[in-house]
Amino acid sequence: MPPEYWIFAYGSLMWDPQVPVAETVVGRVEGYARSFCLRSVQYRGTVEAPGLVLGLDPCAEGSCSGVALRFDPDQWPGAVAEIRRRELVTEAYREVEVPVALVDGRHVQALTYVMRQDHWQYAGGLSGIEQARIIAAARGKRGPNADYLFNTVAHLDHLGLPDAALSDLAAQVRVLIGQPPDCGAAADQAARDGSSRSQGSAKRSR
Repeated sequence: MPPEYWIFAYGSLMWDPQVPVAETVVGRVEGYARSFCLRSVQYRGTVEAPGLVLGLDPCAEGSCSGVALRFDPDQWPGAVAEIRRRELVTEAYREVEVPVALVDGRHVQALTYVMRQDHWQYAGGLSGIEQARIIAAARGKRGPNADYLFNTVAHLDHLGLPDAALSDLAAQVRVLIGQPPDCGAAADQAARDGSSRSQGSAKRSR
């Protein structure tokens, strides 16, 4: 049986992989918890005013639902090199291989990116309001930190994987930035449109 190449996505890689993907399947990993535990100093913040982005924190009783991305063998070297360039820019993550239970019953091994708790960018233990204040104010070269949060929440909702903690955080951030409630519905629709395009591309490449 030929080898398969997978990456487990739990944050922006779910909705913005920026590389060709052959297949996208909802999956789950055990032993980790998703949280806003990484201070972003480039993409969603700056060194002077860091933002917050998601990381996987090792957690014996934790689990995380997200998306497993499969790559064609001929595209894998270029895709994984680009993802490593993006995710390991400050070496705040460790690249590890984890078992992923897919929603269709398959079990695969996938690379994913786990937070280094001893790294200077680690921000575990912040309260919800502390996270909300940082996210509401921060902006990096890829745009407002709030957009990262809103896109992630909308995409998880679209996949049928609502995350109550992230949804509550998004509601707090909307209040802080003075955004009306109906903006949440607009973000959901944008995520649905983007997901439909991604799924169509994946089907065509199988």
